[in-house]
Amino acid sequence: MNLFMIFSSYIYDVPIETSILLIESLQSRFVTLLRKLGPSDFQRTVSTPAYGDMTLDSALQRYEWHGRHHIAHITSLRERMGWS
Repeated sequence: MNLFMIFSSYIYDVPIETSILLIESLQSRFVTLLRKLGPSDFQRTVSTPAYGDMTLDSALQRYEWHGRHHIAHITSLRERMGWS
């Protein structure tokens, strides 16, 4: 069973607004959590499968870059397709 093929067909059955709402909700919870942390908490070490050990501060910088990277892809696609 090819899970990618199943997922690829499934995403067209769900309105894009559902995904946007999910992302907004997750980010809202994330911001609430981060606002409760003190400065020293951002120097704590986290471990990721892809990048290994890094400080929480570095991981958040990578997360923020990743979000901007996705927005750049979406913006570029909208421009190429002439979508408003």
